[in-house]
Amino acid sequence: MFDFPPPQIFLQLSLNGALGGAMYGVAAVGLSLIFGTMRLIFLAQGAMIILAAYFVRALFQSFGIDPFLSLVIVVPVGLAAGWLIYQGLFRKAAVEEDRNISLLIAVGLMFLAENLMTVIWGGNTAGVVTSYTASGIHILGIRTSFTRTMGFLIALAGTGLVMLFLRKTLVGKAVRAASEDITAASLMGISPHRVNAIAFAVGIALAGAAGVAVATTFPFNPFAGFIFSLKALVALALGGIGSVAGALAGGIILGLIEAYVQFFVGGSWTNAVAYGVFLAVLMFKPEGLFGRPYKKA
Repeated sequence: MFDFPPPQIFLQLSLNGALGGAMYGVAAVGLSLIFGTMRLIFLAQGAMIILAAYFVRALFQSFGIDPFLSLVIVVPVGLAAGWLIYQGLFRKAAVEEDRNISLLIAVGLMFLAENLMTVIWGGNTAGVVTSYTASGIHILGIRTSFTRTMGFLIALAGTGLVMLFLRKTLVGKAVRAASEDITAASLMGISPHRVNAIAFAVGIALAGAAGVAVATTFPFNPFAGFIFSLKALVALALGGIGSVAGALAGGIILGLIEAYVQFFVGGSWTNAVAYGVFLAVLMFKPEGLFGRPYKKA
């Protein structure tokens, strides 16, 4: 007979799934911002996360900067890089009616980043090992790693700051207005290019924050970003496009699904079930679990 696991196992699985899924969630928040203003599924988001992870590794190895302290460097660099990438690659394409142009540019950027990382750092698996890498935290008999917990806190902080930015600042309110109706926002004097550039910069900065969490938690290689892009897209669909908090919640839900499937069914089924849930959500609840229902024409 099937032996029902004790409650402690469920708590452990839930904790592991939530901590791991938070990294999908923070990547999904960046995707949500970029899609909200540009209507672009930025498939290079995962590559930006891995690029940030290599940057964190370089700072640690070359200058001894702690990976989590490197956030004060990685996030501003991500903001600047996002602004420059938009101005250099997407500014002209963003005004085109055919959104496929921007999508193709994003795919090209992903391939370019992957190959540049391979040339600079090689194709072997890398990672960041610190004195606390193997450290654990015990709470009521449940153990989790210190780095996963820090990654979860980074995800919460990043999402919270983005929500405050969107709701409490004039620039953030302009981004929200543009995501609702770019034509009406333009008539009110809001520059589409400025809003797009800001949203893109914040999205890449979030990729940088996610890169810190990835660098300290997982081994990675130049081609690991595509999986993160897919998982972020699944998290975005689960949470609902247009909902920042929903994107984070979608990532956590995806992490829980993966944790339970891996334990009860098997690791080989993890991705299949996750993508199956993704398709089911698109078919039966396309607005996501926390998004607004689409208005019928």
